[in-house]
Amino acid sequence: MNPRSLAALLLLGLALVACDKDKDIAPPKALVAFNAKLAVERVWSASVGGKDRALRLALVPAVDAGHVYAAGEQGAVMAFDAVSGRSLWRSQNKLALSGGPAAGHGLVVVGTSDGQVLALNEATGARRWLVRVSGEVLAAPSIAPQAVIVRTVDGRVHGLSPDTGAELWSNEQPVPRLTLRGTSRPIVAGDTVVCGFDNGKVAAYGTAKGEVLWESAVSPPHGRTELERMVDIDGELAVSGHDVLVAGFQGRIAMLGLDSGQVWWSRDASSYRGLALAPETLFVTTADSHVIALRRRDGTPVWDQDAMARRGLTSPVVDGDAVVVADFQGHVHWLDATTGALLGRVATAKSRVTNAPVAADGMVYLQTDAGHLYALRARPRK
Repeated sequence: MNPRSLAALLLLGLALVACDKDKDIAPPKALVAFNAKLAVERVWSASVGGKDRALRLALVPAVDAGHVYAAGEQGAVMAFDAVSGRSLWRSQNKLALSGGPAAGHGLVVVGTSDGQVLALNEATGARRWLVRVSGEVLAAPSIAPQAVIVRTVDGRVHGLSPDTGAELWSNEQPVPRLTLRGTSRPIVAGDTVVCGFDNGKVAAYGTAKGEVLWESAVSPPHGRTELERMVDIDGELAVSGHDVLVAGFQGRIAMLGLDSGQVWWSRDASSYRGLALAPETLFVTTADSHVIALRRRDGTPVWDQDAMARRGLTSPVVDGDAVVVADFQGHVHWLDATTGALLGRVATAKSRVTNAPVAADGMVYLQTDAGHLYALRARPRK
């Protein structure tokens, strides 16, 4: 963990204590029983290796063409059949993996804590290339035909050659002195790549050459202290059609135009997680672990579920008509996308889940911080 990020986490803790010296800090909300309408089954599980440490790494499963790819912090990258969990290949590397994998266009790409990017053959796991970038990789890369896009903690976005890993372009945003640990994953939308930054800005670049298309200050810093002025955009953005949806810490949830960066609407909120989209609704996990739904076209609140408050929830993912989040004890929760009501819950290994689940083809894939990988399926109870 770099000193600046560690300082941010420590100061956040001190700030919470200082909020009210006469009262205990509210503990995580206890889970309550409910009438489950979904039955959740574990379809298969596997391990990619790791230790249950609060490092806030961005090791998230990737799903592509019927396969699931996962990486462990001790260097293993593995491929599985998405339905059966059958192991397809394993690549063991002497690298401290910290971000990824991304999968697509024939590649599986991961980043490391010491600023390296590794690309493997998607079909076999054979090494394609290994290159060094400017800093730690704490977000999964994104793969486009023109470039592999990598975000590093020093505020840079790198475009690398898919064939050799050679740097094609690089752009950067200034990094405030105090930030949260984590970065926003770059999102590729055709010829455009969009990314959020620690200074509260969102920027768009040309995928092939990295030219700056626009910058937009979604969450301008405010306040007198560096702690109050933290406005990191660390969670994953969402791009749909002509819209970019973004949520920031101590800032705003906003919708921007993909072509111009113009802010169409914004609403004050605080989130260091990402967000998820349904056709008409936007789902966000707030900094205090409420899951909220907003009307996508104008940001009007739809519902607010606080049953898992302060449980360190992941960002949400949409699974059919449900919204799925996981918590710091390894519980996975299904909520009704229309009302926010609890529909189902399953306990995985008693290990923290930092990163959002991944939903694909009726399955939900989840990786705990200890490197346990689960494939889950939720069905209506008979």
